Amino acid sequence: MSHELIAGLGLRRGCKAAEILALVQQAGTAVGRPISALAAPAFRRGEPGLVQAAAYLQVDLLMIDDHALHAMQPRCVTHSTLVERAVGHSSVAEASALAAAGPRGRLILPRIKSRGATCALAEMP
Repeated sequence: MSHELIAGLGLRRGCKAAEILALVQQAGTAVGRPISALAAPAFRRGEPGLVQAAAYLQVDLLMIDDHALHAMQPRCVTHSTLVERAVGHSSVAEASALAAAGPRGRLILPRIKSRGATCALAEMP
């Protein structure tokens, strides 16, 4: 049975599409499956690199609100005090992936990172 794979993303303002795409490709290769959608925090809505990456991959871009990010924090395995000070959540990529995958979703790849972005994968049943 195939399950959809959600790539949760955290990124710095101005992160380029090429960097996001490389990180998502690295994550997808690590699990050997294609990505079905990208998920990112709503406070990054309209980031050109994010929008361009989703368009290039031809997948939906799901924007996760602050409440959903907060609710997923206990389910995240990677936490950053630096990120928490900056955006109010200690995990953004993992929380975005889990929130988009729904209540029965599960994290299958904890956060990986590049210079300006993070990516985690969650499976949606």
